[in-house]
Amino acid sequence: MSYNERWEHRVTDSPTWECEATLWAGGARLVAGCDEAGRGPLAGPVVAAAVLLPPQTLLPGLTDSKLLDAPTRDRLFDAVHDVALAVGVGLCEADEIDRLNILRASLLAMRRAVEALTPAPDGLLVDGRQTVPGLRLAQQALVKGDRRSVSVAAASIVAKVSRDRLMVAHDARWPGYGFAGHKGYPAPSHLAALRALGPCPLHRRSYGPVRALLADPPPLPPARSRGASVAQLALFGDDDERA
Repeated sequence: MSYNERWEHRVTDSPTWECEATLWAGGARLVAGCDEAGRGPLAGPVVAAAVLLPPQTLLPGLTDSKLLDAPTRDRLFDAVHDVALAVGVGLCEADEIDRLNILRASLLAMRRAVEALTPAPDGLLVDGRQTVPGLRLAQQALVKGDRRSVSVAAASIVAKVSRDRLMVAHDARWPGYGFAGHKGYPAPSHLAALRALGPCPLHRRSYGPVRALLADPPPLPPARSRGASVAQLALFGDDDERA
């Protein structure tokens, strides 16, 4: 049974420093956690965060952002920034998601978040089943990492709150869709507004409910013909695997 499979049987809602300790034992000195928010919405960016905390930092109530209400997330967002050695945020906008697909865009946002950290980490814990391409540092992918690792849980808070605040700001620029409420997710009110108003520039045209409203929806070719740059193709490849 693999490391992640063992953890899937014992995961709790209270993250610890055990995963960070594994990388420390392997020689890493500065271990960051990384997570993203916004794979599922029909509109807006996917936002990733990377957080480097002092070892054994205590943040009462910290866990997977999806388990917390908005006021608690806001409190923890401030607490993480108060104690962190570094916080990095990276994002990919809707047009990049449409060119790359959401999996590649999420990984690229994570890479941007990690590259924004100063000091730079030499170890990284990544929520999910994949590590981040293009980074020269020790990495461990963690299934349900935001419930296992303090650093990843902190990153999940920063990513979620950062994205929610962006969508509130976008609501003022693109009124009528209700972005401040549903944050771009396919809530009934969002779907109704989308049918009434049509897509705006924030909408992901590669997502089914949006594509269905386009008069002449473009095909979904491999990444190369969707406009990925040479650097992005070198990082993610040229297959058309969707996530």
